[in-house]
Amino acid sequence: MLHADDLWFRYDTRLPWIVRGVSLRIEDGEVVGLRGPSGTGKSTLGRLLAGFAQPDRGSVTVDGAPARPDNQARRAHPVQLVLQHPERAVNPRWTVREILAETGASRTDIDGLDQALVAPQWLDRFPHEISGGELQRVNLARALLARPRFIIADEISASLDAVTQARIWHLLLAETRSAGIGVLAISHDPPLLDVVADRTLEWADLSTIGTPELTSLEPPR
Repeated sequence: MLHADDLWFRYDTRLPWIVRGVSLRIEDGEVVGLRGPSGTGKSTLGRLLAGFAQPDRGSVTVDGAPARPDNQARRAHPVQLVLQHPERAVNPRWTVREILAETGASRTDIDGLDQALVAPQWLDRFPHEISGGELQRVNLARALLARPRFIIADEISASLDAVTQARIWHLLLAETRSAGIGVLAISHDPPLLDVVADRTLEWADLSTIGTPELTSLEPPR
C-alpha cells in the first residue's frame, strides 16, 4: 500500500501552503483518479509521493516503510513519476536506448520491451526524432523498467490528441494491471478518469481549506 499521511508542503516559508493536510491510500494494482483544477497543487503532491520533494510535515510510506528515492539507482524507488511534458523529463543528448538504460535495465530488458510500447527503431533515435506521443511511451517504459510498485501519472496525455491519449492509457493500464502496479492518475479531465480509474478523489476534499494566517505559521498539529 502507498500511504500519504497528513502531508503539508510549501516552497517557501513566506508563501502559502500548496499541499495542506492531504492523506490518501492506494492499493497494489489499484487505479485511483485525482481530479481538480489546474494550479491547485496536484502535481506538487505527485512530486511528494515520488520523493522529488520532501513534505514539511507528514509522511509517505510503502507498506509502512518510508518511501525514499535512491539517487544512485533510480529503479530502487518504488514510486515512479511520469510527467505531462515528456521532453522535459529526458536528456535531449541521449538516445532512447540511453534514456531507458538510466534505470539500470540491461540491454536484453530494453530489447525485450513490448513493441507496442517502444518500437525497436526508436532505440537509436534522439528525443527530437520521435513524436510527443512516442516519447511519452518511452517515458512510460522507463518508469516500468524501474519495476515500481506505484506509478504517479500526472496529466500524462493532456497534451496529446484523442487517439494518442487512448493508446497511451491502454498501454499503461495493460502493463500495470498485469504487474499489479498501483496508479495515481492525476487529471482535470472527468471523462478520462471515469474511464480509467477504479475510484476518483476530489482535490477539494483532500486538501484542508487554508486561511491567510497559515502562510506564516507552522502546520496545525
